[in-house]
Amino acid sequence: MNPSRLRELPDPDHLPALDLSQVRERPAADLGLGYGDHAPRILLLYGSLRERAFSRLAVEEAARLLRHFGAETRIFDPSDLPLPDQVKHDDHPAVRELREHALWSEGQVWCSPERHGQITGVMKAQIDHLPLSIGAVRPTQGRTLAVMQVSGGSQSFNAVNTLRLLGRWMRMFTIPNQSSVAKAWQEFGADNRMRPSSYYDRIVDVMEELVRITVLMRPHVAALTDRYSERREAAAKKTTAAASS
Repeated sequence: MNPSRLRELPDPDHLPALDLSQVRERPAADLGLGYGDHAPRILLLYGSLRERAFSRLAVEEAARLLRHFGAETRIFDPSDLPLPDQVKHDDHPAVRELREHALWSEGQVWCSPERHGQITGVMKAQIDHLPLSIGAVRPTQGRTLAVMQVSGGSQSFNAVNTLRLLGRWMRMFTIPNQSSVAKAWQEFGADNRMRPSSYYDRIVDVMEELVRITVLMRPHVAALTDRYSERREAAAKKTTAAASS
């Protein structure tokens, strides 16, 4: 896999806005759960190609927190991702890599700017490149999801509401908490780090909850996504294959 489309996280262990005295470094420990044989695997997607994209900066803050909570993170760079249906059979290395990261993940974070009252085309293109199924493999089904948005103006929830709808459509388990950062240009300093605020505290809450629910669900994903309709479909395919052999 070409690692070039994974963004390197600047200052991954520097958390100046975080009150360490109030942090539970392993949030799932509150539930009596450990991480098992590997850390929770979280893929983070953002929705802007601007040089100073606040959705990307918010995702980077989320990734630092997730790392602090013991998760493994990957941030996908969508800068050379084609539009859906632009490349025949989706045969493009960026599409293949995005799908590989989705399959690797146990949970995801989606953060979009709100533009004209909705998520951006960049955000939607990434989600549209994640099909419900690739053969017998489902790259999003059963994964946890946290949704976030940034706005240039007053606080809004249009983007996170749309991301929730999309997460449900992709058969993901979207956590109850969410983050909406208003006037995002005021919330990040010249160093591109988020200032201490209630908006930052909410991102901490969301990432704690994502880790907890991802770890809580991990042993039960197969049972929770076992569907009658899919069992019938699989049985019909086996019958057809046996009849033609």
